[in-house]
Amino acid sequence: MKGKSNISHLSSNRRSPSWKDKLAGLLPGFPENVFSAGFGSERARITLDSIADAVLTADARGLVTYLNPVAEVMTGWSFREAMTQPVETIFQVVDSRTREPFVSPLQRLRQPTPRSQPRDSGTALEYTLIRRDGFEYIIEDSVAVMHDPQGTAIGAVIVFHDITASRAAALRMAHLAQHDSLTGLPNRVLLFERLALAVVLARRHKKQVGVLFLDIDNFKQINDSLGHTTGDRLLQSVGRRLVSCVRGSDTVCRQGGDEFVVLLTEIETPLDAARISENIIDAFLNPHFIDEQELQVTLSIGISVYPDTDDIEDTAQHCASLVLQNADTAMYHAKLTGRNNYQFFQPTMNVRATRRLMQQNGLRRALKHDEFVLHYQPQVNLESGSIIGAEALIRWRDPEAGLIFPEQFISAAEECGLIIPLGKWVLRETCRQIRDWLDAGLSAVPISINVSSDELCHRDFSNGVRACLREFNLHERHIELELTESVLMRDVATTAYILGALKNSGIRIALDDFGKGYSSLSYLKQLPISTLKIDHSFIQDIENEKDGRSIVGAIISMGKNLGQRVIAEGVTNEKQRDVLLNLHCEAGQGTLFSPPLPANEFGALLGKKCR
Repeated sequence: MKGKSNISHLSSNRRSPSWKDKLAGLLPGFPENVFSAGFGSERARITLDSIADAVLTADARGLVTYLNPVAEVMTGWSFREAMTQPVETIFQVVDSRTREPFVSPLQRLRQPTPRSQPRDSGTALEYTLIRRDGFEYIIEDSVAVMHDPQGTAIGAVIVFHDITASRAAALRMAHLAQHDSLTGLPNRVLLFERLALAVVLARRHKKQVGVLFLDIDNFKQINDSLGHTTGDRLLQSVGRRLVSCVRGSDTVCRQGGDEFVVLLTEIETPLDAARISENIIDAFLNPHFIDEQELQVTLSIGISVYPDTDDIEDTAQHCASLVLQNADTAMYHAKLTGRNNYQFFQPTMNVRATRRLMQQNGLRRALKHDEFVLHYQPQVNLESGSIIGAEALIRWRDPEAGLIFPEQFISAAEECGLIIPLGKWVLRETCRQIRDWLDAGLSAVPISINVSSDELCHRDFSNGVRACLREFNLHERHIELELTESVLMRDVATTAYILGALKNSGIRIALDDFGKGYSSLSYLKQLPISTLKIDHSFIQDIENEKDGRSIVGAIISMGKNLGQRVIAEGVTNEKQRDVLLNLHCEAGQGTLFSPPLPANEFGALLGKKCR
C-alpha cells in the first residue's frame, strides 16, 4: 500500500549531489573506511547514524555491510538482520510506472574500472522503495561504486531519502496551475495548450476543430439574490452537465466567472459543432437542484470553427488564439439575439468591440457625473472577532444597469487609460471617508486600497499618496496599498524601488491573492510586504482538503517567519474559520463576517465584533 512516510522528520527532500564530499569532510578516509572491518571507526558510525538521509553500504559481493537508523526504518530491516543479506533483498526498488524491478548499478561491483574512468555513478534517480512490510515510499537515491587504487570495486554506498510528500505536493500544485479550483475543470492555460495541439492535428488529419464559448444567461441575478455560495455550486453543476454532453476526447474548460469553453477535436463539419450546441441547450432545459432550490438557467453559445477558409496557415498558437476570440465574439452576438441560442462567428461581427467602446464611454461619463461608490469589507481578528481593517471595493452605480462590480469594468478602464484617474478617485474618496469617521469620533481602522500596475508605475504615484494623506490630515497607518502578485512581478526592480519609497514613508503594502500566481517566493524577501492575503481559492475547501490545509499552513508559517501579517480571503463559514484558527492564522475576510458594506453601514460596525 502507498501512504505518507512515518519518518518525514528524518528525511530530506533536497537533492544532494555533493553528499560524498560532505561525508569525506566528516570522515577522514571516506569512502574506504565504510568497508573496513568493524565499519572502520566509531566516528564514522556515529556520523552516518546521525545524518537525515538513509545510508546503506554493500561489499564487493553485493552483501549488506551497514544500515544507518533511517535506512532501518525505510527498509524495515534492522542492521543485525540485514548484515550479509544480498542488497537486492534489503533495498527492494521498482520502477514507479511499470513496477518492474530496478536493475541495480551494483552489478558494476564485479566489473573492474580503469583509473581514468569515473569511480561512481553519482546520478540521482527516483524510484519506489518497497519496505519489508509492503509499505511504499517514492525515493530519490544516489548510488556510488567504490574502488581501490588499482581500480577494483570494493563496495558501494547507496544514499536515499523519502520524497513521497514533496512529490504529492508538486503534483497537486501542477494540477492547481492547470485546473479551475472551483469546478476542477481545465482552466484557460490548459485549454489553450490543448487547442493549439488540436489545430496541429486538424491540419495533419484534414479535420476541423470546433470551439464553443458559453456564458450563463443572467447569472449575476442569481449571485445577487441567492449569494455567491449558491452561485458557486451552480457553476459546479453547470460544469458537470457540460461534461456529460460532449465526447471523452473533447475538453470542457471554465474560462472564468460564468464563462465556459468547449473544445471539440477533429470534427468533420461545422454541423457537428451545431449539433452538440443543440444537445447542450436541450440538456439545460432540465433544472439544477442547489441546496433544495430548483434553478433554471440557459446558455448563450458562440461557435467558431478552424479552419473556416483554406488560407489560414499561421502558427498553431495564433490560430488557437484567433478561433477562441472569434467564439467569444459570436457568444456576445448570441446574447444580443435573445440569449438561450447559439451563433456561428461571422467576419462582420464586431459586437464585442462595440460593447467595449460603449462601456468605455460610460466610464468616462461615470467619472464626470460621480457615479462611483466605495463599499468596505471588514478584516477581522479570528480570535477576538474585532475589526482590524477593511478593504475598499469600488462599485459603479450605472443609471440604467444598476450596481456594477469591478470585474465587469476594470479591464475596460485599463484598456482606455481611465484606470489612473479612477485610482486617484478611490484614494481620495477613501481618505475623505476615513476623515469623516474620525471626525465623528469613530476609531478608524486601516483601509486597504487596490492599486493597479499602471497606477503603481505612474509618475509621482508615491507623492500623490502622501499629498492625499496630508490633505485630509491622516497618518500613514490609516491606509494600506494592496497589490496582486501579477502587479508586483511585472518589473521587480522598479516595483521594489517604488515600494521601498512608500515603506520609508510609513505606508504599509499588502500582497493580494497570494498563491494564485505561483510567483517566486524569493521575491518576498526583496519586496517590503507587510501583509499576505491568501487567495480565496485555497480557503474554499480547507475544512475538507488535507492538501489545502497543508498549503495554507505553509503560507501562514512563511508569512510569520518573514514578519508579515497573514489574512485569509473568502472565509464563508465557521468551519473554515476554525481550521484557520488551528493553523494560527491571524485574520480573515469574507462573508462569514460581513459582505462589503456602504460607508454608513461599515461606520456603524466600527468598534463592534464580527463573529
